[in-house]
Amino acid sequence: MVYIYKKAAGGKNYFYLRASERKGDKVLVKDIAYLGSSITDVEISLQKLPQFDEKIRKAYKTIRNFLQSNHYLEKAEELKLKQDEFLSKKLNEVEACKLHYNFEFQKNQELTKKEILDNFILEFAFNTASIEGNTIKLQEARNLLQEGLTPKNRTLREIYDLQNTEKCFLNLLTISEEIGHSLIINIHSQLMENLDSRTGYRLQDVRVIKANFKATPAPYVKTDMDLLLKWYNQYKEKLHPLVLATIFHHKFERIHPFMDGNGRTGRMLLNYILLQNKYPPLVIHNKARTEYLKTLRKADNSKPFETLKADYQELLHFVAEEMINTYWGLFL
Repeated sequence: MVYIYKKAAGGKNYFYLRASERKGDKVLVKDIAYLGSSITDVEISLQKLPQFDEKIRKAYKTIRNFLQSNHYLEKAEELKLKQDEFLSKKLNEVEACKLHYNFEFQKNQELTKKEILDNFILEFAFNTASIEGNTIKLQEARNLLQEGLTPKNRTLREIYDLQNTEKCFLNLLTISEEIGHSLIINIHSQLMENLDSRTGYRLQDVRVIKANFKATPAPYVKTDMDLLLKWYNQYKEKLHPLVLATIFHHKFERIHPFMDGNGRTGRMLLNYILLQNKYPPLVIHNKARTEYLKTLRKADNSKPFETLKADYQELLHFVAEEMINTYWGLFL
């Protein structure tokens, strides 16, 4: 197989067409062509390598992904954005996603946009439900949400879980409501339809298993949610939207305002904040569940309504990676 390899040296990038081949238990790697020092150079050079046409064609998707992501990374770097203390080196990669989302994805024909969003929502619904223990497989989720085929040997709860997530996400794409108690409770109610009749903020205490914190005692849930919204309004113009959304997600989970469905609701709110700020939504993947929970627990060291880099750096690095991987994997 062939792919494009980027090497940085002396503050400049150099691009190569690299081939890898497995021989026995070894993988042999060799640079077979120098492509230039910019994405424009790369695109021109690839047209001048007829001897590798077949290999390049087979690797078309991988190469296209690389070209698009790096083209918009160059555009982001040209903006010379003020460095963000939380995102540091990830800032330009996140901004590259935003640029492509607004200047390429949004210009697609409506049917194309719908197809891409349908695939995103499928991945989001499958992964956010799987994190909470839903056993429906990805292909079963695709058959359910896109073909209307009910999976066998799965519970109604698991089926409603995915359907509710799809319906809720589609609804959020049509509204532009400020983050507040009403929106949060409505999102939770949509996600819990046919799953749990206990809507609204909880009136009983809950124990969060394997957590480094104790959820807010029931009598103080509304007070802590008031404080969270106060924090949000204080920082929504000060923090980068991805930082804002991620820290809000963590602080929301720490309060644990509902009897059930807090994780699902928190991840939905994270994406709603991103969308409201014209950033693409993201998927936190079930395969990264262990790292996700680990970085959330590291953030538990923070004081309830403080916003310190040291507490959130690992979680923000993780979520930024999830955005970058989600975007170039699903939105091209």
